[in-house]
Amino acid sequence: MQDDLQGDVKRLTNFTPEYRLRVGDYRVLFELEEQNIIVYRVKHRSKAYE
Repeated sequence: MQDDLQGDVKRLTNFTPEYRLRVGDYRVLFELEEQNIIVYRVKHRSKAYE
């Protein structure tokens, strides 16, 4: 599933959750578990990593 990610997705280092997707001024922080995507938060970029 990791190879199938599209869009502006980046794997984060030393951070949980593992992935970040940019959607305009918003960030979607998520992890992959087997065939599931677990979304932790969707926040404006200024507050996404707090």
